[in-house]
Amino acid sequence: MKKSHLKTLFSICVFALLTVPNASAQIQNADVLNAPIDISKDFQNYLNTFYFADELASFDPATGKGTIKYLRYNYKTRQAFNNMMMKPDVEKANEFPTTEYAESPVLPFEIQFVSDRTVRIKTTSGPQFHPQKESLMLVDGVAPNHPELWKYSKIEGGHSYTSKHGRVEILTKPWHVKIYDEKGKMLTSTLHDTDFKNTYTPTLPFSYVRRNSDYSRSMGAAFSLEPDEKIFGCGESFTQFNKRGQKVVLWTDDANGIQNETMYKPIPFYMSSRGYGVFMHHSTPITVDFGKYFSSANEMYIGDDEADLFFFIGEPKDVLDQYTNLTGKAAMPPLWSFGFWMSRITYFSEKEGRDVARDLRKYKIPTDVIHFDTGWFDVDWRNNYEFAKSRFPDATKMMSDLKKDGFQVCLWQLPYFTPKNTLFPEIMEKNLAVRDRKGNLPYEDAVLDFSNPETISWYQGKLKKLFDEGVAVFKVDFGEAAPPDGIYHSGRTGFYEHNLYPLRYNKAVAEITQKEKGYTLIWARSTWAGSQRYPLHWGGDSETSNGAMSAELRGGLSLGLSGFSFWSHDVGGFATKSPENIYRRWTPFGMFTSHVRSHGEPPREPWLYSKEFLEGFRKADNMRYELMPYIYAQAKESSQKGLPMMRALFVEYPNDPGAWLVDNQYLFGSSILVAPLFEEVEERDVYLPEGTWIDYQTKKVYQSGWHKIKAGEVPIVVLIKDGTAIPHIGLAQSTKDMDWSKLTLKVYASDKTTSATAKVFLPEGDAVQEIKVTKNGNNFDVTANPLNGKTTFKTEWIK
Repeated sequence: MKKSHLKTLFSICVFALLTVPNASAQIQNADVLNAPIDISKDFQNYLNTFYFADELASFDPATGKGTIKYLRYNYKTRQAFNNMMMKPDVEKANEFPTTEYAESPVLPFEIQFVSDRTVRIKTTSGPQFHPQKESLMLVDGVAPNHPELWKYSKIEGGHSYTSKHGRVEILTKPWHVKIYDEKGKMLTSTLHDTDFKNTYTPTLPFSYVRRNSDYSRSMGAAFSLEPDEKIFGCGESFTQFNKRGQKVVLWTDDANGIQNETMYKPIPFYMSSRGYGVFMHHSTPITVDFGKYFSSANEMYIGDDEADLFFFIGEPKDVLDQYTNLTGKAAMPPLWSFGFWMSRITYFSEKEGRDVARDLRKYKIPTDVIHFDTGWFDVDWRNNYEFAKSRFPDATKMMSDLKKDGFQVCLWQLPYFTPKNTLFPEIMEKNLAVRDRKGNLPYEDAVLDFSNPETISWYQGKLKKLFDEGVAVFKVDFGEAAPPDGIYHSGRTGFYEHNLYPLRYNKAVAEITQKEKGYTLIWARSTWAGSQRYPLHWGGDSETSNGAMSAELRGGLSLGLSGFSFWSHDVGGFATKSPENIYRRWTPFGMFTSHVRSHGEPPREPWLYSKEFLEGFRKADNMRYELMPYIYAQAKESSQKGLPMMRALFVEYPNDPGAWLVDNQYLFGSSILVAPLFEEVEERDVYLPEGTWIDYQTKKVYQSGWHKIKAGEVPIVVLIKDGTAIPHIGLAQSTKDMDWSKLTLKVYASDKTTSATAKVFLPEGDAVQEIKVTKNGNNFDVTANPLNGKTTFKTEWIK
C-alpha cells in the first residue's frame, strides 16, 4: 500500500475515533481487550488432546456415584482429492515415565436428584483439590439432593431412575445418560463416539480437551438434538429467537448495541421445545453450539475442568419454576418502580431536575422516577458519589421536594475508577481493586473487587450515604469488563470471576438497598445466573432504529426465558436522538413491559417533540397508569412463580405449534397480548393462540390464527383473552396518588361467555386475589370478592 493511502486511512480512522462516541467499542471476533472468549476453538485445535467418555467403569446406585473411563484421541489429517480432512483417532500416551500417567483415565461421575423434575449430572476431567463449598449462583449456596423422589431399578445394560415426571437411564457401554419424560419420550441423551459412525463429519462426543499449551482442561458436554427441536434462552440474546443452528458465546460483554451477537446479560441456561431445560452451573466462559456445526449435536463447551449440569423436565412454566427454585426468584419491586422513569444523557444540575419535574406535571405526563445519569459529579462520568456542589446546591432538599410531588430519584454510577478520580488513592491503599499477576492493576482504571468483603463494605457505605440524603435507587451500570486475567480476592482468576462479576455487583447494590430502603431494586445492565434475584435489568445501549426495536423485544423475551421476571429498555432507543416516528411507536411498546424508562441522547422529554407526539405519548402513559392494578398483580404472580412479565406465547400455550414460531409479539402477563409496530405502518400480521381475543382499543373480536390487525389510537396492537376482567384504577400523575379502594373491572367477554376472572394485588396486600364476575343481563356482577372491605369494584362489560 502506498504511503499516501496509509496516511489517508490513518486520518479516516482517527476522525472516526474522535467523532463517533462508541468508535472504540468492542469489535467482535477481534483479539482485543475484553474480547469474548470462545472456548469452542480449543475443541477444534488439532494440537490438543481429547478424551472421549467411553464406558461406565463403576457405579453405586444408592449414592448415584461412579466413574467413567475415557479414551484418548488426537485429530489426524488425511488429504483426499485436494481436500484436507481432519478426524479424531485413538492416540497412545505421550507422557514419561509411562508408569505414572493413565492413557485411558477413569474419572468421577455422579447423578443427583434435586426434585422430581430436576436431575443433576456431574463429571470431572481430573482431581478437584479445591472444591467450591457454596455457589453464589444457587439461592441457598448448595443444591438439595432428594434421591427418595426417584425409584431405582436395574435394567439390561445399565441403571434406571424413575419419578412421576420422568425417567433417567444410565447405560454402561457405550456410556449414555438418557433423559425421558413421564410418557417415555426421550428428551435428550449424551452422545458417544459410536453415535457418529454413520457420518463423515468429525463430531466430538461427550468429552474433555487437554490443551497442549498448558495442560489445562475443559469439558465438552455433548447431547442430542432431535428433528424440529427448538432452543430458547441463553440470556438477553438479540440474535434470532430460536437458538437452534446458532453458536452462542456466554461471556458477559459490553455489547455496545443490541443488533450483534454479544451480550450484556448472558445466562448459562436454555430450554427446549421438547420439554426440558438445562442450567450449566459454571462461571467460566461457555460456548454452546446448538446444531450449528452438526445439526443433531448440542455441544456445550465449558471452560471449567468439570461439568455440572442441571436438567429440568416439563413444560416451559415447569422448567422456569424449577430453575428459579434453584437459582432464585425475583424479589417483588416497589409499586412506584412500575411507574414511568424520565431520563436522558444527562441532567446536569438541580435546576434541570426541578425543571423536568415541573414540566412533567405541567404537561400531565404521569411519572414516578427522575433519573440523573453521568453528570451529577464534579466531572461528567467521574464517579465519586458526591453531588457537584456548584450545580446541586442542596441535593437533599431537592430529593425531598421531588418525593413530596411523587418523584423518586435514581442515580447513575459504575464500579470503575479512573486515575484522576478522587477515590482512586483510597481504593488502592485499601486494596479494594482487582490486581494483576504482579500485584498492579490490569487496567489503568481501578476495578472494584466484589469478591472481597471489605470492598463490598466500603462500596455499600458510599451508597448508604446517598440513600440517607434521599436517593431511592441506583443505576448499576457497566460490570462487563472484570479483568479476565486479573487475580481476585477469592483466589481465582478472571477466567472464573469475570462472568460472576455482574452477579456480585448486582447483589452488593440490591442488598444495601434492601437494608436501607426496605425493598430490593436496582437498574442494572449486566447479569449472570442468579442476577434475577435482584431486579431489575434494562436492555443496554440500543440503536435508534426499527431493527433495534425488534431486536430489543427478542432480547427481552430471551432473558425472560432465562428466569428474569422484570426487564426494561430505553424507550425510543439510546444512541442518538430518537426519530419521532420511531419514538412514537416505541413508546407503547415500552409501556407494555414490566418497567418503562425513556433514556438516551437528548431530547427525550415528550414536550420537546411535536404537539401530536406529546399527546400520543400522554395517551400511552395514561393507559399504563390506568392498567396499574393489572400490572402490579401480574408482577407479584410472576415473581412468585419465576415467570417473565413479558412472555413468549409458548409459555402460556406450549401445546400450540404456532406459538413456538413467533418472536415479534408477546404476552404481557397472562392475559394481554401485545404486538408492537416495528415499521411505520398502521396494521400488522398478528398470531393469536387458541380461543377468542378482543382488541383492547377497538373492541373488535378475533378468533385464533393469523390476522391482519389495525392498531388503535395508540400505535400498538393489544388484545385481551376472552373471559378476562382487567382491573383498572383512576388516573393519577404518580402511583403515590392512586386510590386503590375503588377499582373498575373491565370485562372482556364475547356474547357466549358467562363469567370472567380478575387478579388483584393491593400495595399493602400479602397475596394475589382472584375476583370473579358473572354475567347478569347487560353487565357482569362481582360474585366473589375476597377484598371486600378493602376495595370496591365497578364492572364494565367491554363489547
